[in-house]
Amino acid sequence: MIIFPAIDIKDGNCVRLVKGDYSTAHKVAENPLDTARKFEAAGAEWIHMVDLDGAKDAALVNKEIFVSVARETGLKVEVGGGIRSMEAVDYYLSNGISRVILGSAAVKNPEFAREAVAQYGEKIAIGIDARDGMVAAEGWLDTSDVYFTDLAVEMEKIGVKTIIFTDISRDGTLTGPNLRQLNEINSAVSCDIIASGGVSGIDDIIALRNAGLYGAIAGKAVYTGALDVAQAIEEGGKPRDLSRYFAKSELIPAVVQEASTGEVLMLAYMNEQSLRLTLETGMTWFWSRSRGELWNKGATSGHYQRVVSISGDCDDDTLLIRVEQTGAACHTGNHSCFFQPIGFKKHI
Repeated sequence: MIIFPAIDIKDGNCVRLVKGDYSTAHKVAENPLDTARKFEAAGAEWIHMVDLDGAKDAALVNKEIFVSVARETGLKVEVGGGIRSMEAVDYYLSNGISRVILGSAAVKNPEFAREAVAQYGEKIAIGIDARDGMVAAEGWLDTSDVYFTDLAVEMEKIGVKTIIFTDISRDGTLTGPNLRQLNEINSAVSCDIIASGGVSGIDDIIALRNAGLYGAIAGKAVYTGALDVAQAIEEGGKPRDLSRYFAKSELIPAVVQEASTGEVLMLAYMNEQSLRLTLETGMTWFWSRSRGELWNKGATSGHYQRVVSISGDCDDDTLLIRVEQTGAACHTGNHSCFFQPIGFKKHI
């Protein structure tokens, strides 16, 4: 998991807000460039920067600061705030910025988002900021009637690869990220999800890593000293801890379900290695109890399963794997292994 130290700019200063409230802005560092260099020295490869003035005024108010950081450090810089036109996108990406974040534009002008993605591909990320699950815009001053995962699905359809999700109620509060909503959006789309808002310390970084997030933005916790950037980067780079699912047994059942219809396709078994391979490749791997070996579904038949999401049950001893199935799931040629009805008499 990638750690993105954050620098938010208002009136040319490095500031932090609480729950997106501009009246709570307080200065947290003296110089944006010096701060970025400190993050780079701690091992950061990326930095997350936001033009708070730009987000409110729909303009590139602090653009020189972001370009300066991109040019004068070795950091990859992603920038959001006030980017409402292709001219703004062109400016940033032609001046050393690695990724541009579209927020309000994705809600209010989806055609612009579509054009930007078509032209620049993975250099465009979508920032989805939600209040009580509903997408907010205009520097979080307005709340729309769009549910956050609905927007994520629409953005995936136009080719978006990276989504930055913020629960506004957690931002700047040091109360921990909203893991429930993060899991919800991570399951709804195959895009890389970057978590933003609420990170309070190293335990949150570990929880986000184990939840399978692509990245985590750390802001206030870094500036208060509650989170060390170097330690966060080290922990973020470690493999996910999957041991809890195998505490009772080396093998656990995995129910495979067609994502688009909800139809149950098959039941197989996983050990930790097959689960890890599934997470790494995005295709299902299982453990054959009869052959005593790993097997990749579709390797022989060509009927592969592309993973959409993986969920654990309440007891951490069964998995539900939602997939896009190619061809038949069953070796008999049936789409589902569960094709033989067993009659029963209903007693009233």
